[in-house]
Amino acid sequence: MTHPTLPRADFLPVMMERGFFKQCTDEATLSALLAGEPVTGYCGFDPTADSLHIGSMVPIMGLVHLQRHGHRPIAIAGGGTALVGDPSGKTELRRMMTLEQIDANLVGIKAQLAHFVEFGGGAIDGLMLNNADWLKDWGYLDFLREIGRHFSINVMLSRDSVKQRLEHGMSFIEFNYMILQAYDFMMLNKDHGCRLQLGGDDQWGNIVSGIDLTRRMNRQEVYGLTFPLIATATGEKMGKTADGAVWLDARRTSPYDFFQYWVNVDDRDVERFLKLYTLLPMDEIAKLAALEGADIREAKRHLAFEVTRALHGEGAALEAEKAATALFSGGDDGGSIPSSERPAADLAADGLSLIDALVEAGLAKSKGEARRLIRQGGIRVNGEAVDDEARQLVVTDVRDDRIALQAGKKRHHHIRIVG
Repeated sequence: MTHPTLPRADFLPVMMERGFFKQCTDEATLSALLAGEPVTGYCGFDPTADSLHIGSMVPIMGLVHLQRHGHRPIAIAGGGTALVGDPSGKTELRRMMTLEQIDANLVGIKAQLAHFVEFGGGAIDGLMLNNADWLKDWGYLDFLREIGRHFSINVMLSRDSVKQRLEHGMSFIEFNYMILQAYDFMMLNKDHGCRLQLGGDDQWGNIVSGIDLTRRMNRQEVYGLTFPLIATATGEKMGKTADGAVWLDARRTSPYDFFQYWVNVDDRDVERFLKLYTLLPMDEIAKLAALEGADIREAKRHLAFEVTRALHGEGAALEAEKAATALFSGGDDGGSIPSSERPAADLAADGLSLIDALVEAGLAKSKGEARRLIRQGGIRVNGEAVDDEARQLVVTDVRDDRIALQAGKKRHHHIRIVG
């Protein structure tokens, strides 16, 4: 993304107008601060996988808007705190990770964030930091003496993120997470002049703890701003589908499937998602939001194209759009539909098992699921429903050098036949 510098003072009003604003600390003072010199703000990302998913898109876009308004964004990859695990919004202990796993995950996450935030050495160029750099060398007793003494157990127990977890049981290691995140804010303020932390509203208690610690140790006033926790109109968690998470890594979720997620969102979510996940002007969003009936698909197309372009580039977005349009209109241009190759010899003799093909294509997680989908009429080969579990793919199934597989209404895979 390119980031033109917009009026610094407009950052908070834009956050409110586009639906990012849930609550902030000392709104009047923060507004005045943002209207002055560039403000450094940060948001943390949890490296529990080698890719972020679209549940992280709101904080990512929050950093985008911060930079577009002439302020400096910092993205924290929580390599240190990932060793503990954030209990916020969780009902059970997270899987413990090794330093090697976390380091490998950070590589992928850094590459994804670079599609949105401009990093470099300029005044408002973003920074990518790993909190393991200032956490991993602390000794336990030294940390307790120097940092732990500033925290009240009574206050920590009053935080929503702690109270909710206590209902299900909370480990001591998780209880320390609040202290570590607060320490991040204090260190970023000390070393980089950071004055603002951004995060989901489930992070409010951690943010406030960081403000208090920074005030005590640095004698500096800092601020927090939280985003609403985003769910779809049907109440589902953002980015979750029947097939699992929608990832930002093209190896996990292809650009085509990524595009399809957005083009298939609930009609009630279109306007809200255009505001949150694209940089389209508000007057253009208003025009798209006014579309009704079948025309609402045009608004969804804009949503899908803009988000896919931001992440995967214009070329991939155009290919995904081309493929989606062809499928919707009944055309045969596969575009960027996920595909694989098979030698023609695999279709000779007894042919290729449809069940095996569905599993290998990722359209079914197991042979059992593939059989169930076939029995339920959820599988199509070249557009025709299949109800035979023993169905083999043979040479006569090849159309234009490929076999088109479909699971349900939205998932497609092409087997390209070579040789």
